[in-house]
Amino acid sequence: MRFLVRSVTAAAVTALLVLAGAVPARAANPPTKPPVAGSLGTYNVSSVYVAGVSSGGAMATQLHVAYSSRIQGAAIFASGPYYCAQNNAGQALYGCMDNVWPTYLTNLQTYTRTWAAYGWIDPVGNLSGRPVYVFHGNGDTTVKKSVNDDLVRYYQHFGASVQYDSGSPAGHAWVGPYGTVSCSATASPFLNDCGTDPQNAFLRKLFGSVNGPNTGALGGRLISFSQNTFAVNGYANGISMGATGFAYVPSACTAGQSCRLLVALHGCKQAYTEVGTAFVDRANLNQYADTNSMIVLYPQALATAVNPNGCWDWWGYLGATNYPIKGGAQLETIMNMVRRLDG
Repeated sequence: MRFLVRSVTAAAVTALLVLAGAVPARAANPPTKPPVAGSLGTYNVSSVYVAGVSSGGAMATQLHVAYSSRIQGAAIFASGPYYCAQNNAGQALYGCMDNVWPTYLTNLQTYTRTWAAYGWIDPVGNLSGRPVYVFHGNGDTTVKKSVNDDLVRYYQHFGASVQYDSGSPAGHAWVGPYGTVSCSATASPFLNDCGTDPQNAFLRKLFGSVNGPNTGALGGRLISFSQNTFAVNGYANGISMGATGFAYVPSACTAGQSCRLLVALHGCKQAYTEVGTAFVDRANLNQYADTNSMIVLYPQALATAVNPNGCWDWWGYLGATNYPIKGGAQLETIMNMVRRLDG
């Protein structure tokens, strides 16, 4: 594979990264916990799942496919199939966000099988029967529905059990009851309120059943920790990740109870350095964590010269071709956090 990002014009890369603006609407305030500085501990983790939106959805799929022996399921909002960009910013822009170009889905499936045979990712048989939830809003013009459709087809090709929610009028965003943006808009902080609760839907898909969220005072701890500890190069900023990450740990998990782990990945322009703890507080995950014995890990990307909107690396902007497989800098850094949490 060749690294092709630098052959694309600056205007095209800018178009790839920029999201359209709109006027945010008022929304309910969730119960929150201020972050407390600390470090990631090791807990009695029974299973690991991933969820993400936009570039975070792409990273979630990369994690899920690369480590399918360890990650039991995924919830993906507004994103395309695994390795959709094929290390090419032009393909990312025109084939994986817009649908001017195809996603070349058959090629992506072939890459997946070949890389599994090489041992670069886990065996594809692990995906068979695994739960996957996919969300696309009809108001989303940033990632076209046909791209999301191909994500569904990708997973179905490998036998995953996919639930596809494509009936919402949502814009390009993470949708939940604590969103601050009107449903059909695409605007910072890209947290939209559509009067629905997709978190309940995807947790039911992933877990089989789910208890209702805690709508009162949260009982766990929101920990802020150094991502440098887990960065493959010892310096998170050097791989376009922030110095600080977050994890919400319910009191039951601290006490040693068996708990699930959900890795929650923000999208472009949603990192802590961009919107503070908006995604951490308003993703509607900590509220479910309290009542479902679930730790939530919130890794953080960072805006840099090669990544000015703080997206996750799903098209090769760090300059390495291994970004979607084992050993990829951001992917492996996140997995180092998972390894600490689940021992």
